[in-house]
Amino acid sequence: MEAARLGVVYDVDGVLRLAPLYRQWGRLRVLMSRGPRDRRSLLGMQRLLRTVADEGAADVFFLTTLPPALSRPLLAALRHDHYPPGTLLTAGRALFSGWLVGAGLVRKRAALDRLAAERPDTSWVLVGDDAGHDPELFAGFARDHPGRVAAIAMRRLVDVDRVVRHLRPDDLGGGAPPLVEAPNGEELLPRLRAVLGLGRVTGPPRIEDWFLTPEERGNPATRLRAWTEGNAVRLRVHGGAYYAALAARLAGTGAGDLVLVAGWRGDGDQELGDDGPTVSAALAGTARRGARLAVLLWRSHLEAFGYHVAQNRRLAADLLATGAEVLLDQRIRPLGSHHQKLVVVRRDTGADEDVAYVGGIDLVLGARDDIVHRGDPQSAANADEYTRSPRHDAMVELQGPVVRDLEEVFRERWEEPTPLARLPWHVVPDLVHRLPRRGSPLPAPVPDPAPAGRCAVQVLRTYPRRRPPHPFAPRGERSIARGLIKALGRAERLVYIEDQYLWSADVARVFAAALRRAPRLHLIAVVPRPEHDDRPGPAVLGQGEALAMVHEAGGPRVQVLDVENDEQRPVYVHAKVCVVDDVWAAVGSNNFNSRSWTHDSELVAAVLDEERDGRAPADPAGLGDGARGLARRLRLELMREHLELPDDTDLLDPDRAARTVRARAAALDAWHADGAQGPRPPGRLRRHVPGHEQVRLTLQRRWLIDPAYRMVLDPDGRPWGARLRRIY
Repeated sequence: MEAARLGVVYDVDGVLRLAPLYRQWGRLRVLMSRGPRDRRSLLGMQRLLRTVADEGAADVFFLTTLPPALSRPLLAALRHDHYPPGTLLTAGRALFSGWLVGAGLVRKRAALDRLAAERPDTSWVLVGDDAGHDPELFAGFARDHPGRVAAIAMRRLVDVDRVVRHLRPDDLGGGAPPLVEAPNGEELLPRLRAVLGLGRVTGPPRIEDWFLTPEERGNPATRLRAWTEGNAVRLRVHGGAYYAALAARLAGTGAGDLVLVAGWRGDGDQELGDDGPTVSAALAGTARRGARLAVLLWRSHLEAFGYHVAQNRRLAADLLATGAEVLLDQRIRPLGSHHQKLVVVRRDTGADEDVAYVGGIDLVLGARDDIVHRGDPQSAANADEYTRSPRHDAMVELQGPVVRDLEEVFRERWEEPTPLARLPWHVVPDLVHRLPRRGSPLPAPVPDPAPAGRCAVQVLRTYPRRRPPHPFAPRGERSIARGLIKALGRAERLVYIEDQYLWSADVARVFAAALRRAPRLHLIAVVPRPEHDDRPGPAVLGQGEALAMVHEAGGPRVQVLDVENDEQRPVYVHAKVCVVDDVWAAVGSNNFNSRSWTHDSELVAAVLDEERDGRAPADPAGLGDGARGLARRLRLELMREHLELPDDTDLLDPDRAARTVRARAAALDAWHADGAQGPRPPGRLRRHVPGHEQVRLTLQRRWLIDPAYRMVLDPDGRPWGARLRRIY
């Protein structure tokens, strides 16, 4: 007998921006909730529906109590949120016929019964959540249509830490269909695939499996392409290596060339090498030789609050005197910043020497360190701990068509007509210092550089939704968050990250869901050691909350570590790196926190290398993607450095790499616990203690520290609708 055809019914009343009152109240409660177990979100629901539709050859139906008159805007909203194509089942008669207060169970059931009668050969997958009608609706339908329900998938929303009333298999009567539950679609998907017996659709690896499509970027106003192919990507790990490469590139520029620089801070007296030149001299030299030099620096907040507007003004004055143009940009949200780090060099020689640099290293004091990590020689006597500490950081050097896209990132900001600053205490000092208020037009864009390698590169960004809006991102852009979420949705074996913060529960929720979904997945994170372990402030408490969540989800598969040099001095980890299963790699300016994912301007280069690394395991995740050259080289280079290993033998296999990290970190911790007696064990990684234990919620923290952390240190730049639904 031929198997019944699959159909999916998804009750969307719980996912729309406009929702019944009880739904909005529930979203507010979830928004304010805390705890390492709270992984409730809409994460992965689109992928769940798309996967069942593709692998099960199923038609998708969207069920709602809203009336047919709203069909067009409802379908547009679902397309905007990247749900797969489907048919709308509208069960309501009028907008105010009880929908607003959550009525409509009877009408939804009638719509389901009609659908079942119209498709007698279809076996149904019913998808919803436990915060409304769905438990009763789906249980009743399954009882009255025995054998017609293939599975029920329920997203759990109601008090995940306390079991309240949930749909139980015995609610469904005899011959009950399988019931799967999880707090988000990411964790729900593998359970649903298992009970439906679905297998992955095989085929050659596709770039769009990892990279965002234009629709998924969510910003149709930008001129950026989805991605480019044919690029060369080189790793520039450590400030010393990056500065040397940049100094050489800048020294070769001349008349007709275009040099574009965007940064958070610029220290003109920072030396790019032991014998110079300084940042100011290197950039000024390009202008004196006839190149067009345009620089965008964040203006910065007031010096009284410890910010660096004076340093940026000094660098601007040095460069303006040479004929360069420098804009100090304050077009940000309150308490925000421009955090992008970018240098683009377009040559007029026709020799395909165009190049761009993206990553975490600014042109600042203290950043010129190397693999030994003794600190920047120039800053060794500096009283500022931030610039004196040894620092670990990373950039990528890119050549090929992606350079034109990175140039476009700069052009979009440069050409924005909004005034650079609007507040009087910003405008007046800038006028006093004779800083320009607008840049002159840049030269007309030239075509893409010729292909230079075998890497596909996607440019990802963060811009907040602000007023007045950015013309190139009127609703903001959160493609960094979306790109990382998409890549983590394919993670199976190892996610390796290095990050300055890793301290947002909303970000940690994404990693926690991946760890729950993939039982073989390891997470290895390298972060800075806190400066004051005995006085935990908002930052330490925020990181503790986030790390408690990933530890709760992954247990021993999660390792969070910090770094010290051979003199036992902490190394400040400033890198922003993520490698997923040795396939997808990302290097940029973003940190893993709400500020970088939603609030400040950020820039990331995500890379898929066409070149395969054939060393075993040749396909760590087992999805057919293989191990890619650039991603694997990046992970292995960083891990070899931190573990002081001579080769890659113990690092290629994800499980063996995780064991090696754990063993070497434990040995170094034990050596310290024993009073640092005897030979120092090899390796620089130590267990990161402050984030491992769950942070206790106290009244002081709830009313004093939490607001400071969430409003000042780690603000959220998403629209309220996105915050309430925990989406990006």
